[in-house]
Parts: sequence; structure tokens; C-alpha cells
Amino acid sequence: MIPALDELGIVKPTPIQKQVIPFLIQDGGDLVAQAQTGTGKTAAFGLPLLTKIDPQAKVIQGLVIAPTRELAKQIGKQLFRYTKYTAKIFVEVVCGGDNIDRQAEALRRPTHIVVATPGRLIDMLKRSALNLDSIRYLVLDEADEMLSMGFKKELLEILNLTTQRQGTWLFSATFPHAIQLLIKNSMSANAHAVQIDQTHVVNRDIDHRYAYCSREDKSRFLIDFLKRQKDGRGLIFCRTKAGTNALCAELADAGFLVEAIQGDLMQKERDKIMRAFKKQRIQFLVATDVAARGIDVADLNFVIHHQLPEQMEYYTHRSGRTARAGKKGMSLALIDPREKAQITELENKLRVSFSEYRR
Repeated sequence: MIPALDELGIVKPTPIQKQVIPFLIQDGGDLVAQAQTGTGKTAAFGLPLLTKIDPQAKVIQGLVIAPTRELAKQIGKQLFRYTKYTAKIFVEVVCGGDNIDRQAEALRRPTHIVVATPGRLIDMLKRSALNLDSIRYLVLDEADEMLSMGFKKELLEILNLTTQRQGTWLFSATFPHAIQLLIKNSMSANAHAVQIDQTHVVNRDIDHRYAYCSREDKSRFLIDFLKRQKDGRGLIFCRTKAGTNALCAELADAGFLVEAIQGDLMQKERDKIMRAFKKQRIQFLVATDVAARGIDVADLNFVIHHQLPEQMEYYTHRSGRTARAGKKGMSLALIDPREKAQITELENKLRVSFSEYRR
């Protein structure tokens, strides 16, 4: 496995990897870890998980649950890369948006680890396409996002169907009451906790800015800002589907290579846009909060909040799309002067510091 890590450029462990990997390899019992997207947590749980698998046992031993199709596929791809120099360990990804019959057929082959979204996994269980009787290790990645997306019922069902598991490894950027209840009711009271200092909930490599901007002036501000980015790439968040589409059309009319991702898109269209964005055929992406969950694109220079999110946790998830893997990035909120109190609230609760962006 070490040659595979060298090949992938994984040489120096991130803080979450330093704290999590030794425990999971040596013990492997219940773990509660605070980690936001972009901190290297896939390797933090993926590498230890591979060491726990018995390649000779042709049953599913590890189950990773992720909130979105994009994240599930990303995890599956990473696990596959890690297995390049190991004994034959087979990973299957089961998620919505792909042909369910083909996924069910793939699961007939020997499979050791399944990476799944909650809804599609339940669909597969109903079809008897797989069972969870042999699961020894269950990973819940971005648990707070799964609950905020309404997957509480599915998660509880999965937990109830894997009672023979030896370890439950839960990763979450934030710990709202619903997550605390899930931990209390479904995990050991002695679960190993990796509680990153509150000051590290939001990535330290993000430069947090705000700019005073009236509603009427936002489009003009954005166009001026984007023109100055040269080759810089970024995400622009809007609250509504209609607002996302309208802003994308304005920016396209201004000559930018831009597309929109929102909940009404067919999965095929969404995949096409994401491929174009990752291959840098699109420079900017406009998205709603729900549609942008699980987006993992390297080297994004900035995130813009066209409107501040309705929930504070969303600010953490939005801003975490930039400054990934040790790189720097900017999170810029466009606000009306009356919204300055919300910036102060974000500063106090997330313990980050904002500065004004001046044109």
C-alpha cells in the first residue's frame, strides 16, 4: 500500500489522518471524528478499512455511506487506487442516478467493500441484491449532511441491519443535536473521539471576506470580479433554483464559460456539467446548496456566496469547496449593509475572522 500512496503523492499525513489512522488500525472500534470536506478523511478511514478486510472471505465486510452520488463515486475511486498494491480487494459503488439493474448485477461478483448513498442502498436491500449480515465496519461520511438531506430514517435502518459490526466510524463537520442523538443511540458510550479544536472547524487556509453590495449591484460586481480572475476557477452559491439559472444566464451573456447545477437537472445533465468543470472546459459553476453537496473539484480559487446561506452549517460546507489539500482559497460573501450582523455571528460561532473586500 505504501507504493500506492507514494504514487498518489500522499507523503505527509494531514491532522485528521495523524489522529485517526493509528487508532483505526490498532483498535478499529467506534470512532467519532470532526472533519470537514477537503481534509483528507477518505484516506483517514479508507486506508485502515482496507487493512481490516479479509480478501479470502467473499462477503461484504465494509460499508461506507456518503450523502451524495458524487462523494460516493469519489470515495470508491480513491479506495480502488489504494488497492493497487494490496491483495485483491473488490469495491463496488451503489448510488442513485446509475442503472440499478447493472449495479445489482455487479454485486453478484465477489465484493468486499460497498460504498453507497443511503437511498440507493435501501433500494438494493429491498431487491435482495445484497445483505449486510457480514458487515464488520460501517463508515458514515459527512453524517451531518446526510441528516440535513433527510436520510435519518435510512441511516437508522442501516444501523439496525448491521448490529454485528465491530466498528462504526462517523465523520461530521458539525455536530447538531440530531448527530449527537445518533451517536448516543447507535454507538458505544466509549467511542473514541477526535475532536479537532473548534477553531479548526473551518479550514484555516480559507481567506474569509465580505463585500457590501446591493441586490441590484450584485451582477455587475460579479462580472467585474470574474474578469479579474484570469485562469482562476470558482463556485458561486445561490439560494434558489431560479436565482441560480438567472445568474448563470447573465454571466454566460457576459462571455464567461459558466454552467449551473440545481436540483431540477437530470442526472445525465449534471454529470456532463461536472465532467466539463473538472476538465476545466467550464471556468465557473453556479449552484444551489443541495445540488453542490459532494462536489469535489481540485484547485478552486474561490467560493462566492451570492446570498448568505440560511443555515450556518451550510457556510462551512460551501466555503470548504476551496482551499483543499493544503492550498489557499477565498470565501467571499456579497452582503447588504444590514446583513453585517450575520457576518459577526459567523465570526463568533465559527471562530473565523472576516475582512472587507474592496473593489
